[in-house]
Amino acid sequence: MCKEKPILSIVTPTRGNFSDYWLEQLLNVKGDRIQFILSYYPGVPIPPIDDPRVQTIVSPYKGEMMQRLVGLLNATGEYILALDDDDFIHPEILKLTVQYFQKFPDSWVMRPCIVKIDYQNQAELRKAWGELPDIDALTSPQIDPSKPQDKVLKEVPIIPLNISINWGSIIFPYLFSRTDDKGPHIENFNNKVWQNSRVQAILPQIAESTQFGILTWIPRSAFDRLVGVFLQAYYYQPDIQIGHRLPEETEQIRFADKDPTLKPPRFHAASDFLLFKTFPQYGYIWNLFFAKLYGVPRAFAKLAKNKIKRKKIRY
Repeated sequence: MCKEKPILSIVTPTRGNFSDYWLEQLLNVKGDRIQFILSYYPGVPIPPIDDPRVQTIVSPYKGEMMQRLVGLLNATGEYILALDDDDFIHPEILKLTVQYFQKFPDSWVMRPCIVKIDYQNQAELRKAWGELPDIDALTSPQIDPSKPQDKVLKEVPIIPLNISINWGSIIFPYLFSRTDDKGPHIENFNNKVWQNSRVQAILPQIAESTQFGILTWIPRSAFDRLVGVFLQAYYYQPDIQIGHRLPEETEQIRFADKDPTLKPPRFHAASDFLLFKTFPQYGYIWNLFFAKLYGVPRAFAKLAKNKIKRKKIRY
């Protein structure tokens, strides 16, 4: 690692099966004041990486949530970005981060332009990056309403946590759908640049939420949304703006997307329960938790189907 304190920490949980090309592109990110944290689980072979910016960590045990939590706890940068090991990032992300937070020092988060690309479309994933937007040249719509909407910084409001509980969608989920999750606010933590001081303050609180008397229960997955919502609930102030969304002009992150049928089932209700346990005063979190709770049977069905498929392939 560099001797000076990092400006940006990029944290990635991994099973160690990332491609050589992904690692090459990650290390192509420019700047000495970057910290790359790769968080492995026990027993995974860890290849040597000849870059002083890289820090490898082994989680106490297997599981996405623990790997991500341990990675975040070790991030010492002023700003932090969580990235999966099949997502690609613009090599000038440090320059963009510095420019953005110099202009908006009170912002909690910068939401880069994220483009979802089919994981099989290697040509699109590997194409040359475009020029970054000039933060100083961008203004918000409120300042200059005549500016084209695709050329502006769009303000990101905090999640409207203090809305009423939607009893209709909770009691009759197949008759009434949630609508409070629609809007310009953000839930997920990954692929966004956050002020790390705020993140570090909530990590002990997240760990505390997993305590049930003498027992500790840590969900294996869905840590991404847990952190994003937890952070906004912990610091909640109604109707404030917490950051900006960069224009959808030149992507800064390429998200390698897969068909949902190819992805393992995710039990979001497990991590959402920790939100529900910690912040029961917010109607938004009630709506979020119960909406995902009704999806648990489908997740179990998908898990069983995947196991049957693997047995057929094996025998």
